[in-house]
Amino acid sequence: MMSDTILVFNAGSSSIKFALFETYDRGDPRLFCKGLLDEDQDEPRCVVKDAGGHVVLEIHCTQSEAADGGLFGYVLDWVEGQGKALIAIGHRIVHGGSHFTYPVRVSLEVIEALDGLTPLAPLHQPRCLTPIRKISSLRPNLPQIACFDTAFHHGLKPPVSRFALPRSLEEIGIRRYGFHGLSYEYVASRLAGLSPSLAAARTVVAHLGNGASLCAMQNGRSVDTTMGLTALDGVVMGTRCGAIDPGVLLYLQQAMQMSAADIERLLYRESGLLGVSGISHDVRTLLASTDCRAAEALDLFAFSIARQISTMANSLGGMDCLVFTGGIGEHASAVRAAVCVRLRWLGVELDGKANELSRTRISSKNSRIDIRIIPADEEIVIARHCSTLVAGA
Repeated sequence: MMSDTILVFNAGSSSIKFALFETYDRGDPRLFCKGLLDEDQDEPRCVVKDAGGHVVLEIHCTQSEAADGGLFGYVLDWVEGQGKALIAIGHRIVHGGSHFTYPVRVSLEVIEALDGLTPLAPLHQPRCLTPIRKISSLRPNLPQIACFDTAFHHGLKPPVSRFALPRSLEEIGIRRYGFHGLSYEYVASRLAGLSPSLAAARTVVAHLGNGASLCAMQNGRSVDTTMGLTALDGVVMGTRCGAIDPGVLLYLQQAMQMSAADIERLLYRESGLLGVSGISHDVRTLLASTDCRAAEALDLFAFSIARQISTMANSLGGMDCLVFTGGIGEHASAVRAAVCVRLRWLGVELDGKANELSRTRISSKNSRIDIRIIPADEEIVIARHCSTLVAGA
């Protein structure tokens, strides 16, 4: 059976992941290959691996070629040379604001509107829009579809969505949006696939990576989440501070004469695990360190996650299931253990061996809470949305 393909880009702060999916008349899109674009290196490169993890393409280029969209051109040429029709390209967009609550086909007007949201996601939004702009210049007639990390949470209502600020500010869009929605949407689909009872359970999902947040969900819906207007709020992150007394920001501005740009850099790039440890933002580096500051940073990380899990459980009226996802959530057994030991009062109890082996289910037989690891797959969610939109065009 002849298949079409959908190419998905997932832009991070320093590199861009992509995945190519085959689509058929029926069934889920099927992964064909995955790749990585490193544009910010001294020697920008593109690496493509097949579904089995074997390298099938590696390209290096100059920085000037990369700036002109060279790596994207190489990827498109290679994809189009596989003998399958490329029917759409999907993109993860971090902030959709109050207007973009569903995936949309990209236009110049959409790009301009999303660019206007950059102050709400200064670290991420420009990176998300870069592939769209470069591909638009290379393949202007190829459909591109934007999928939003905020969309999964668009049903949040007061009091969850509301800040205690004058209503006039809420009316212009200053509210809690939430992020990592594509990851949470995938977890919701996996829970539904495992069993109806799991899908209906009061579940807290911990998406733990360099950026980290939690989501309280039930019946496939977001009930509460830790991030707010921006991706700064909630738990401690790699270089971001998480929840902070707003008076600290006033003090930095007024007493220390820091500019808005200085404070933005401090909160987004110099805080979190990096700021507290003074060593690294990378959990793997901190776990391997014997420096007491590394241990203190990790302790604060686990404390903030456990505290926010308790908050999410409150929003759900209890907790039946705890899911870890994201790079740290999936691979750092020590972090999972440090979080769960703080939640014993909730009935959380790990199976130590299962946790060390990062098995799918890591709760002990005596645990009142079902504890699971579900690897993140934002790309398949984007591919599904693209397939649906293209089919309905």
